[in-house]
Amino acid sequence: MVDIHAKDVVYREAVAEGKIILRPETVALIRAGKVEKGDPVQIATLAGIQASKFTSLLMPLCHPLKIESTDVRVEVEDWGVKVSAKVAATEKTGVEMEALTSVATALLNIWDVVKMYEKDKDGQYPYTAIKEIRVVSKVKRKI
Repeated sequence: MVDIHAKDVVYREAVAEGKIILRPETVALIRAGKVEKGDPVQIATLAGIQASKFTSLLMPLCHPLKIESTDVRVEVEDWGVKVSAKVAATEKTGVEMEALTSVATALLNIWDVVKMYEKDKDGQYPYTAIKEIRVVSKVKRKI
């Protein structure tokens, strides 16, 4: 890990986003609240929040941080679902990895709960794709 002992503690914030492309029929099931395995929006929201807190367990060189806030937003669109996560902490290092992990985990959980509707007759996923996970913005300011 990088030595951060000499860095100042400052307010850190990062926003990340990503999307999952789904079949129109799957989107209709989500909107109607008829996904058999559970509500993808609620599951993704909780999974994203939890993931931000466990980032350092998944990424060996990532410092463990005291996350002070994680806000996960899930928007159902005609083409699939968009997820954004805003993570904040007062720490010596940034929270970009926590925001990215939050988004990626939320999207994976959506895939998990709708996969039965996304498979073709051979059990493959020709349409489903997680795309464009990226950091949208970050903030660093003295407290």
